[in-house]
Amino acid sequence: MSIGERVKQRRKELGLTQYQLADQVGTAQTSIQKIEKGDTRNPRNIETIARVLNCSPEYLRFGVGEGGNVAAGPTVKKQLPLISWVQAGAWSDIQEVNPLEAEHFMCPVNCSEKSFVLKVQGISMEPKFLDGDLIFVDPEARPEHGSYIVARLDDENQATFKQLIIEGGQKFLKALNPNWPDPLMPINGNCTIVGKVVFTGKSL
Repeated sequence: MSIGERVKQRRKELGLTQYQLADQVGTAQTSIQKIEKGDTRNPRNIETIARVLNCSPEYLRFGVGEGGNVAAGPTVKKQLPLISWVQAGAWSDIQEVNPLEAEHFMCPVNCSEKSFVLKVQGISMEPKFLDGDLIFVDPEARPEHGSYIVARLDDENQATFKQLIIEGGQKFLKALNPNWPDPLMPINGNCTIVGKVVFTGKSL
């Protein structure tokens, strides 16, 4: 098997589309497509791809190590509860969710035990995120500039989903919809970051 064939096989084992893998790696879908077709034989971002696919770079390059049939890597799939935006706004502990009442979804990427799922509401994050899409949120993942996050605003009783922008020491919450009024909202101690989005699932 080639690098491309191993990437494709591992991606399908985790239930990821080329678009989802590209989004997690931080590259274009066409880049993943070229790797899997064999057009790109020595990807520069092989270590990032391996991390997202939960295997070793050596496995992708040579077929040895974690990810092969002999020594499989640790499972990354977790059943995460779907919670409401009001629950997310008051989020403090996964134990607050009744496992018998909540709907659960499988997360195919590494995440902490405190992670949860939200269903996107509204159009503020279009066109990248549509109403009804699922976002998988990890409270222990460290948000950075450009991360998609769920934040709790002090003057509201529920959470909000935006992109984190850090520029010149100032932080902003950004709505992706170009037609959204006031797309940039400064953060001046008036909100708490609940968690970072580590995976997304598209609505059908």
